[in-house]
Amino acid sequence: MTETGLRPSPISATVDFAAEGVQHGFLRLPYSRDDSAWGSVMVPITVVRNGEGPTALLTGGNHGDEYEGPIALFDLARTLRAEEVRGAVIIVPAMNYPAFLAGTRTSPIDRGNMNRSFPGRPDGTVTEKIADYFQRVLLPMADLVLDFHSGGKTLDFLPFCAAHIVPNKQQEAQAFQFVTAFAAPFSMKMLEIDAVGMYDTAAEEMGKIFITTELGGGGTATARSAAIAKRGTINVLRHAGIVGGAVDTGPTTWLDMPDGRCFSFAEEGGLIEPIVDLGEAVAKDDVIACIHPTGRTGEAPREIRAAMDGILCARHFPGLVKSGDCVGVVAVVTN
Repeated sequence: MTETGLRPSPISATVDFAAEGVQHGFLRLPYSRDDSAWGSVMVPITVVRNGEGPTALLTGGNHGDEYEGPIALFDLARTLRAEEVRGAVIIVPAMNYPAFLAGTRTSPIDRGNMNRSFPGRPDGTVTEKIADYFQRVLLPMADLVLDFHSGGKTLDFLPFCAAHIVPNKQQEAQAFQFVTAFAAPFSMKMLEIDAVGMYDTAAEEMGKIFITTELGGGGTATARSAAIAKRGTINVLRHAGIVGGAVDTGPTTWLDMPDGRCFSFAEEGGLIEPIVDLGEAVAKDDVIACIHPTGRTGEAPREIRAAMDGILCARHFPGLVKSGDCVGVVAVVTN
């Protein structure tokens, strides 16, 4: 046991986080399974360090079916040179590596949702062990955390970078400065349905500057969404002073999710018909989607209405919806 009362992490890094230069390696987690008694989960990691300066922790694949982050970060890990850096950049393109390889939101090993598993456990499931390593080893090293998300297979979003309202207003202000620097087409003051167990919450409670994204969805990436992720990553590193050069700014529309009225949920399952597309304006009580019963013909659809004025910033992606699914999200334009 350590002085914190927790067992040491079973994960070992094949990189030296204090060493200068560029290192490509793995976070190796022993994992005994049917096809490999002494096997391991090998999570790719890159560390680029050069001299004194802040440390950025860049992560993707927190959910395994979201691809803009892995695209941008595998590319950055390949191309970033030590002489371009002042400080350190830690790059983990696929945090929940088993989920990433399976193309699923949660891990195929333990069904663990990485973004609901913090602070993790060193003696828990595979997902909890990875979360524990981030909680106790990687997050404490970081000054800045950028964690990429998109809608995965079940949601589709307007492309935005986001930060949260936090008790420390200086920390909050710095986070929104980084959101501005990311320069996505949309910038969001984001509300979470359930922040318990989130990587975001773990980082913010440590006082770290934390920003995130939602850059599309449908279980794929597009040329546009990948380009937004790549440009935004470099912009964040430039704003932090870790990489030289001017931030590549562009127009952004600021959005706010003020309260739970933003979210609309299905109370019955069925065939979903979108009535409003992403980015379109809606007024309170406008129909944003219809859910057609599929058990028999001749039944009237259930109308899903907006609870507030704004624009549609997220929607359910698959053609069929289940009771309890989020059907749409409305955000308020603030600029």
